[in-house]
Amino acid sequence: MKLALATDAWLPQVNGVVRSLTSTVEQLVKRGHTVETITPDRFLTVPMPGYASIRLAMAPRFGLRRMLDDAAPDIVHIATEGPIGWAARGWCLSRGVPFTSAFHTRFPEYAAVRTGLSAEYFWPILQRFHAQSRAVMVSTRTLAAELEGRGIGPTRAWSRGIDHALFRPEGPRHAQMAALPGPVLLNVGRVAPDKNLEAFLALDTPGSKVVVGDGPALETLRRRYPQVLFLGALSGEELASAYRAADCFVFPSLTDTFGLVIIEALACGTPVAAFPVTGPIDILGLDGRGVDHRVGYPAGMLDTSLARAIESALTAERTDAAALGSLYSWERATDQFLAAIAGALSEADEGLRTAA
Repeated sequence: MKLALATDAWLPQVNGVVRSLTSTVEQLVKRGHTVETITPDRFLTVPMPGYASIRLAMAPRFGLRRMLDDAAPDIVHIATEGPIGWAARGWCLSRGVPFTSAFHTRFPEYAAVRTGLSAEYFWPILQRFHAQSRAVMVSTRTLAAELEGRGIGPTRAWSRGIDHALFRPEGPRHAQMAALPGPVLLNVGRVAPDKNLEAFLALDTPGSKVVVGDGPALETLRRRYPQVLFLGALSGEELASAYRAADCFVFPSLTDTFGLVIIEALACGTPVAAFPVTGPIDILGLDGRGVDHRVGYPAGMLDTSLARAIESALTAERTDAAALGSLYSWERATDQFLAAIAGALSEADEGLRTAA
C-alpha cells in the first residue's frame, strides 16, 4: 500500500498529535508500507498567530499537488484541518483519490477560547472539511458519538499507545521533584489557555504542584503562581522520570479528544485525577478501572470536583495505574489505523466497480 500522510502538526512540535503520527508512521514502515509524509518542514512557514512555536505552511497548495502527483498514493490520510490538510483534501477531490481524516483537536472549542466567539460558529467548518472523508478516525467512543451527532462521519476507532521501553514504573525519579514536599501533583502538556490549567494551579491542596511543558501561557502562569515548579518542556527519559516522581497526575483539560499524557503517566505508575469528560472518561471510566481496557482496581479518579478527584486518586496503588497503562500499545493502535484505511480502500474500489 502506498499511503500519503498530510499533516500541519509535525516535528519539532512536541504534543500528543505529533507523537501519535510519528509513532504510527514508524509502525507502518516496520510493516512494509510506503508512507509519503507531507509536513510543514517541506514548505515556507509562518508562526501561528498567538502560538509562535507552531509554524503553519504558507500557501502550500501548488507544492503539495506536485508532491502528491509524484507520490501517486493509493489513499491519503489527512490528519489536521490546517493549510496542508485543506490543500490535501482539494487534491484528493480533484484527482479522485480516496482520503481518510482524523479528529485530533477540538478546533471549535480552542478557537472559541482564543476569539471569544461561540464554538458553534466554527463547527460548520469542520463539518465541511470531513464531509467526503471515507473514515473519520477518532480516539474514543465518546468523541465518535459526539461527531456522529453533528453529522461528521463515518467514524472509525483509532486509539493511542505508548513506548513501553520508556514509560515504565521502574527507573529514576526526577531529582528536583523528588526533593519537593509531598504529595507531588503533576501536569504535562501545552501551557495554553485552552488547557484549563488554572483549575489545577488555583486549588488549595497540600503538597507541591509541578507543570511540565511549554506554550503561550507559560510566562503568565509563572508570574501568577510562583509557588508552582514550572520545568518547561521535557522529553525522553527525563519526562518519564518526572511522571515517576509524581504522586498524582492531574489533567484539568475539558477539551482534549484523548489525552496521551494520561496513559503515559499511568504506564509510569502514577494515578490520574481528571474531570469526567471526553478523553479521561474513555481511559479511566467512571470507576477509574478503565473502559476499553479494564483492570481490577482503580488507577485514578474522575470527579466534577478536581480537588475530590485528586484526593481519591492519591489512594490508588501505583501498581494498578501501571497495569492500566500497560494495556495501551502503538502496535494495537496501528492495527486499528490500518483497518480503517483498508475499509476506506475497499469502499472506494466498490464505488468504482458500481460506477463502471
